[in-house]
Amino acid sequence: MNGVSQASTGQDKSSAPGKHKAWLTWAKRGFTVFFFIAVPVLLFMLVKNLDWNEVVHALESYKASTLALGFLVAVGSYLTYCGFDVLARRYTEHKLSVKQIVPVTFVCYAFNLNLSSWVGGIALRYRLYSRLGLDVPTITRILSLSLITNWLGYMLLAGFVFAGGFIDLPEGWKIGDTTLQLIGFVLLAVCFGYFLACRFSKRRTWTIRKQKLVLPSLNQALRQAFLGALNWGLMALLIFILLPEKAFYPAVLGILLISSIAGVIAHIPAGLGVLETVFITLMQHQFSKGQLLAALIGYRVIYFLIPLMLAVVVYLVLEKRAKSMRSKNEARNAG
Repeated sequence: MNGVSQASTGQDKSSAPGKHKAWLTWAKRGFTVFFFIAVPVLLFMLVKNLDWNEVVHALESYKASTLALGFLVAVGSYLTYCGFDVLARRYTEHKLSVKQIVPVTFVCYAFNLNLSSWVGGIALRYRLYSRLGLDVPTITRILSLSLITNWLGYMLLAGFVFAGGFIDLPEGWKIGDTTLQLIGFVLLAVCFGYFLACRFSKRRTWTIRKQKLVLPSLNQALRQAFLGALNWGLMALLIFILLPEKAFYPAVLGILLISSIAGVIAHIPAGLGVLETVFITLMQHQFSKGQLLAALIGYRVIYFLIPLMLAVVVYLVLEKRAKSMRSKNEARNAG
């Protein structure tokens, strides 16, 4: 009897990995089906809700040279953001080439801006990187470093702009100028606290829900801050270029930073309506509503919509070539 029970127990144990593998296969298939349904639906809703006549009218109000300069700034910003994941390559020590990382990051960023961070920043990153051969812990570390890089740059710029008093808040706002300056100093303190931890912390590794997180070096933390701040600065520069000449760049940067937090809190894809409301409220004493709307519509077209159209094409190419690229990666790693 004991021999029979032991044999049956051994069969149960040996069948467990097979059942787990089958469950993972079906889960991946279900996620793929959901992804290919959800993304087209979200894209359709985004395109349907746009006033295309308003978009065309806003773009026609600008000189070709102004739009060309705006496109160059947008390209610089997207390349800077792609640098987040290139920096994560050294941090995680994975073997994907930069030529594979850049298109993946570009697609994720464009989808992130237009369709929410859950779709672009998280779900799409896991899908594309896993199809190229990276495991979940590595992708999680890439994602975490990218998020920290983005918000570290945000806090650094916001800290200087808010603490420097470059934004005049309207009367009646619950957060006054003094409170905004205090928030700026707190943000700067958080940034410098992160730098000090990266330089002097003796403990470098934490495990959270079986995910291993490693504190980067000070040199890498400074690169994070530079890339994150540069990206936010270029986004604000694009709006500054589209506004009339009397615009003050630090104020434009500060208002963009405020509107971005408002958009995150509101959980609205692409921050539709939030960006416009904050800019009109804080800059209506300088520019007419028409001037502000034209600049913000132009900003959305150049920075959000056109990259999204390109990202859809790049995404389809990545999906088509994923298997062959993964095979090459595995062969190169084995060699």
